Amino acid sequence: MFEQAWFFFTHFENYLGPLFQTLGNWSYLILFVLIFAETGLVVFPFLPGESLLFFTSSIAAYSTDTIDIRVLVPVFFFAVLSGDAVNFEIGRHLNKLPFFKKRIPPEKMEIAKNFFKKHGAKTVIFGRFIPLIRTFVPLISGTIQMNYRHFSIFNLIGVSLWVAIGSGVGYYFGAIPFVKDHFSIIFLSIAGIALLPVILAGLVQLTKFLLRKKLDAKF
Repeated sequence: MFEQAWFFFTHFENYLGPLFQTLGNWSYLILFVLIFAETGLVVFPFLPGESLLFFTSSIAAYSTDTIDIRVLVPVFFFAVLSGDAVNFEIGRHLNKLPFFKKRIPPEKMEIAKNFFKKHGAKTVIFGRFIPLIRTFVPLISGTIQMNYRHFSIFNLIGVSLWVAIGSGVGYYFGAIPFVKDHFSIIFLSIAGIALLPVILAGLVQLTKFLLRKKLDAKF
C-alpha cells in the first residue's frame, strides 16, 4: 500500500489526464465553481485560488489534450469577476441589516470609509494577490458603500493582472522540459513550501494556547 501511495503522489500527472478527459467540459465548470466560491462566498476564503490557477495552467502546458489554456483563462477571469461582484453585493446588503449595524461600531465604519477613500484603488487591485484578503476586500468595499463604478474599474484591473500573471507563469513553467520530467515532485515541493507559513502560524497559536492554559492552571 505504501508503495502504491508513493507512486500515486510522485506520478499523479499520469492520473490527471484520464481524469480531465473523463470529466470533459465539466472540468471547466468545476474550476469555475471553485474559483467563484473562493472569491465570491465569504465562507470559502481557504480555497486555493492562486494555487489552482497556477497548477491547472501548468497542466494545460504539460498535457495539451486534457485542458485548453484558451478556455481556462476566460473561465478563471469570469469566475473571479462575477465572484467579486456577488461579494460586493453581499457587503452592500449586509450593511443594511440591523444585527450588523449593532455589531460594527460607527467609528470603525468611518475608519474603513476613510481608508478606502485614500487607498481604495490600491487595495482592490493589489488585494487580489493576497490570499484571504482578496475574499474580504469586495465585501468591505460593498459594506462601506464604495462607488460601484469605481470598484468595478479597479477590480477589472486587479482581476486581469491576477489571471494573466498566474496563468501565464503557470503555463510557461509547465512547458519547461525539466518540469515536465519531474512534474509531481516539483509541485509537491511547491505545495509543501506554500503550506509552511500556515503550519508555522498554527504552531505559534498552539504554543500560545498551551502557555495560556499553563498560566491559568498556576493561578
